[in-house]
Amino acid sequence: MIKKLYKEMSVAQILSSMTVIICLLIDSIMIGRFLGVDSMAAYGLANPLLLVFSALASMLSSGISVVCGKTIGKGDKKGTNGHFSTAIIISSIILAIGILVVIIFRSQVACLLGAEQGTKIHELTSSYLLGFIIGAPAFFFAMLMIPFVQFAGEQKRLILAVAIMTFGDIFFDILNVFVFKGGMLGMGLASSLSYYAAIIVGLPYFFNKDCIFKFSLKSFSKSRLVELLKAGIPTIINMLSTVMLTYTFNQILIRISGSRAVAAYSIIATIGNLCYAFCIGFAGVILILAGVYYFEEDRLSLVELVKVMVKSNTWVDFIVALVAIIFAPFIVKLFLGNDPTAAPMAVIGVRIFALSVVPSSLNTAFKHFYQGTGRLRTTKALSILQNFAAPTFFAFVLSFFAGTNGVWSGYVFGELTVLALICINTWRFNKKITFSASAFAMLEKKFGVGQKDTMNMEIMTPQDVIKASQASTDYCINHGKTNKASMYVGLCIEELCNNIIQYGFNDGKNHLIDLKLFVKKDELLIRIKDDCVSFDPVNYLKSENPDDKTHHIGIKMVSDIAKSFNYTNTMSLNSITITLGLDD
Repeated sequence: MIKKLYKEMSVAQILSSMTVIICLLIDSIMIGRFLGVDSMAAYGLANPLLLVFSALASMLSSGISVVCGKTIGKGDKKGTNGHFSTAIIISSIILAIGILVVIIFRSQVACLLGAEQGTKIHELTSSYLLGFIIGAPAFFFAMLMIPFVQFAGEQKRLILAVAIMTFGDIFFDILNVFVFKGGMLGMGLASSLSYYAAIIVGLPYFFNKDCIFKFSLKSFSKSRLVELLKAGIPTIINMLSTVMLTYTFNQILIRISGSRAVAAYSIIATIGNLCYAFCIGFAGVILILAGVYYFEEDRLSLVELVKVMVKSNTWVDFIVALVAIIFAPFIVKLFLGNDPTAAPMAVIGVRIFALSVVPSSLNTAFKHFYQGTGRLRTTKALSILQNFAAPTFFAFVLSFFAGTNGVWSGYVFGELTVLALICINTWRFNKKITFSASAFAMLEKKFGVGQKDTMNMEIMTPQDVIKASQASTDYCINHGKTNKASMYVGLCIEELCNNIIQYGFNDGKNHLIDLKLFVKKDELLIRIKDDCVSFDPVNYLKSENPDDKTHHIGIKMVSDIAKSFNYTNTMSLNSITITLGLDD
C-alpha cells in the first residue's frame, strides 16, 4: 500500500515541482531572447519579490502537510477543517496586504528592489510587478492547493493543473512577444493567466460535495494559526539558507574568477533546480505520509516509509545525476553557446554538482521525514547545515586549492557531511551503529506498537479474508482475549472486508485491502484501509434506515461491540479504525 501511494503521489508532486521551475526557465529564455538585456535585468530585480510570495506560500503549504497529517491521522475532522479554514483566511489576509502594497507603492517597491528611479530598467521592473501581482492570488493558492489535493487523493487533477499551467505559460508568452508586444507588463500578465488556468482546474474539487475539507470562518483560531506557522518554519529556514548560499557562492566566485564564474554558476544553479525537482517532489510526499502515519501511531508504516523512500530516491536520483553528467555539454550550450571561458567551466561544474544529487536527495528525504514526525529542531538544524553551512565551508576552503572546481565540490562534500551527521545522530539515538530502517526512523521505544504486537496482512481475494479472519482470532487469543471475544474480532474483519470486496472490487480495477491489528495499552485496534470508491459505513448507518435493526446487520454488529468506530477518507483511501477493549 505504501509503495503504491508513494509512487502515485510522487509523480504528481514531481511534475508540480518541475512545472514551476520550467515556467521560470521559459520566462527567462523568452525575456532574454526577445525583450533584451534591460528586460532581463528588470526580471532579475523583480525575482526577490516573487521569492517572498513563494516562501510564504511554501511555509503555509508545508505547515498544512504537518498539521493536517496530524488531524487526519487522528481522525479529527473538526481539526482538519479548522486548519483548512485557518490556512485560507491567513492566506487571504497576506495576499490582500501584499497586493495593495505593490499596486499603491509599485514605483517605490521597484526602487527598493534595486531599479534606479527614472531609468528604463525602473519602468520595466515596475511594469512586470504590476503584471505579476494581478496573478499573485492564483500563484499563492496554486501552491497552497497542492497538499490539500494530495490529501484528497486527487493526483490526476493536480497533474492536469500543472500541465495546463506549463503549456499556458508558453502559449501566453508567445502571444505577448509576437502578437500583442506587451513587453514586461505582458510577460507578468502571461504568467498570471497561466496561474489562473491552473486554479480553474483545481478549485472545483473544493466546491464538490465529496470534498473532505469544509471551510468556515468560525473555525479560525489563533492557536491553529500558531501551530500552522510553527510547523512551516523549517521551510522558511530552508529557503533563507538557500538564498544565503547563493549570495556567498557568488562572492567567492567573483573573488577567484570574476563574472565568468558567476555566469557559469547561474547555469549550474538552474540545472541544479531541475535535478532537485525530483527530490523536492519526493520530499512533499514524505512530509504528508510521515505526518499521517505518525499521528496514527503506526510504527510499522513509518519504518516501511523509510525503506521505500531510501530505495526510490536513490535509484531515481542516480539516473537524474547520470543524465546530467552525460548531457552536461549539450545543456550548457543551450544557455551559453560556445563561450570559450564560461561554457567549459559550467560543464565541469554541472558534472561535479551531479555527484551531490543522490546524497542531497537522501538528506532532503530524512529532513522532511523528521519534520513530519515532529522533530522540528532536527529539521531546522539539517536545513541550515545542508543548504548553507556545510557547502559554504567546503566551497570556501577548497577554493584556495582547486579554484572554481573547489567551489563546485562544496556541494558534494557538504551533502556527504550532512548525510554522515544524520548517521551519527541516528547511532547516538539508538546507542549503537546500525543501518536499519527502524533505527533511521528515530522513533521512541514507547511510540506506537512493535512488530511482535502487530498483525499486518494484505487482502485481495475472499480466500485472503478467511485467512485474515482466522489469523486475527489466533492473534487475539495470544493477546489475552477470550475465545468468544476473539471470534467477534474475526467476524468483524470478515464482515467489513467481504463488504469491501463485494461492493468495491467490482469496477474491473486491481484493488488492495491493508489490514492491521495491534495492541495499544489495554485496547485492541483494528485498522482497515482500501483503495476503492469512497464509502463511509459510519455515516451510512446513521442516514440509511437507522431504526431498522436488520438493515446491514453486519456493520451494526461491528458498531455495537466497538468502543469507537471511525471512518476517514484521505489520499484516495478509505480508512476504518475500530477500538475494542481487551476485556470485551
